[in-house]
Parts: sequence; structure tokens; C-alpha cells
Amino acid sequence: MTTTTLRPDIGRSSLPFVDPHHPDRPIEVNVYRPAGHGPDDPVVIVQHGMLRNGDEYRDFWIPAAEKHRILIAAPTFSDAHFPGPESYNNGLVIQDGGSVRPVEKWLYGIPARVLAALQEGGVTRRAKARLFGHSAGGQFAHRMLATQDHGSFEAVIAGNPGWYTLPTLERSFPEGLGGLGLDETGMARWFAYPMHIFAGDQDISTDDPNLPAQAEALRQGAHRYERAQFVYDFARREAERLGLPFRWKLIRVEGVGHDGAAMSRAAAAYWFEGRIPPAEELITAEVGAL
Repeated sequence: MTTTTLRPDIGRSSLPFVDPHHPDRPIEVNVYRPAGHGPDDPVVIVQHGMLRNGDEYRDFWIPAAEKHRILIAAPTFSDAHFPGPESYNNGLVIQDGGSVRPVEKWLYGIPARVLAALQEGGVTRRAKARLFGHSAGGQFAHRMLATQDHGSFEAVIAGNPGWYTLPTLERSFPEGLGGLGLDETGMARWFAYPMHIFAGDQDISTDDPNLPAQAEALRQGAHRYERAQFVYDFARREAERLGLPFRWKLIRVEGVGHDGAAMSRAAAAYWFEGRIPPAEELITAEVGAL
């Protein structure tokens, strides 16, 4: 249950959202509601990157929203209230001092509560949304699947994360899932979910100042594209070792680098048109945001 009801008007809107588990950390939900969207049409929740620019990520999806009657909701976690990677990418899981917060305080439960607020507002009857996250939002998206019930999401794409939480209990969070009170049942649920990792094959910079460069990240590869292959192979082998079903997919997006706009277009076309467009269709003259 949420303390906020979201009733967006037609077109663009930015609505305040107060999560019951973080009443002192207000969130803004940037929404686009096409005039043609009905309560049974799709809902896509979009997780922004490190620039905390939910308004821009919402706007990346507007052409697809109009074409396919999609309600877009981009929860925006400001630097003022959610400073640094620990308070967004890593979900406020670990407190200062290293202890683990209660699970209800983890930010990864918020997208499902945003969907519930849209349902309560009467703009959607859909039981499940799709979720797309890019860069820091891709980190958020895959860690959400690793730690939360999946019942609110019919599909999830993590695009170009800077690095990954590995599906193992032998390494501490955020490198792995150790120390969170999770068990192999939770890992089995994650392996079985059809999570899609979208990896731009030109996301190969090794000197990007925003590329995570701690030892745990560097062990996964020199750049984001290499790290996507690493985590997919690691997860596939681990699922085989444990004898568990494995439904992840690694999708190479040709000709695209670390471009949130282009990756948003790729995700929209994949979900709603069954294709990955060529790079010349995905990339515009204006470089997409992080």
C-alpha cells in the first residue's frame, strides 16, 4: 500500500510521491500519459541514470508512448534526498557503518509501489508493468530483481549498467548477495526471471569518469560491454552448477555506446515491435543522457 495516489493528466506531468518507508525523502514521478492510453494499455516504469534526470528519460519514451499507447512513469531520485550511488544504484541497502537496513527500507520496492499508486489513481488496471533502467538505472533494475518479489513486473530490461551484483551468496553486497539474509531460493527466482541485459557494443570506454572503477567492478571487465558478457556467463554457469532454470537474455545493441536515449528506443522497439532497430535509427544528432 502507498500513501500517495497518482492521477496524471494527459501529456507530461511531474507528480510528488511520498513513499511510506521514506517519508522524509520525497520522490518526483515524471509521467507521460498519451491521450489514447486506456486503463488496460501498457505501463512502462523508467529508471534514470546517474544524472537523476527522470524528466529526460520520460521524454526519451514519448514517441513510443504515442505510437503504442504506453503510460510512462519515471520515479526520480534526487541527489538532494538520495545522494551518491549507495542511495540510488545500491538501493539504500547498506547503512553507514556497514549494517544492513531492514528490507522494507530498500529502495528496490519503490517501483512496485509507484505502479500501485497509478492503479489507485484509476489510470491503469494493469496488474504488471514493464521496467527499463539505463546506466545507474540498469544497476537499480537488476538489483531490484535480485532482491524483490517479481509479481509487479511482466518484463525488465537493464541497459548498460556500469557493473553488476553477481548471483552468489559468497560475495558481499553489492558485489554479490551475501550478507543480506537471502538464500538460494531467492537466487533461483532471479535466475528463472526472463531478465534482459541490453549491452551497447560501443559502450567500451575504459576512461569514462563515470565508469565504476573499484576493484570489484574491474574484476568484471575493463568496460561496460565486457562486464555485461561477464555477468551473463557467470550467472549461466552458476545456474547450471546449482541445477536451476536460467531464463536471462543478453541482447547486443549494435553501434550504440553509453546513450540513454538510443537504448530507450531500442528497448521500446524490442518490447512493442519485436525488433532492435539499426544504429542509424537509434542514434540522433543529440547525444542521449547518462
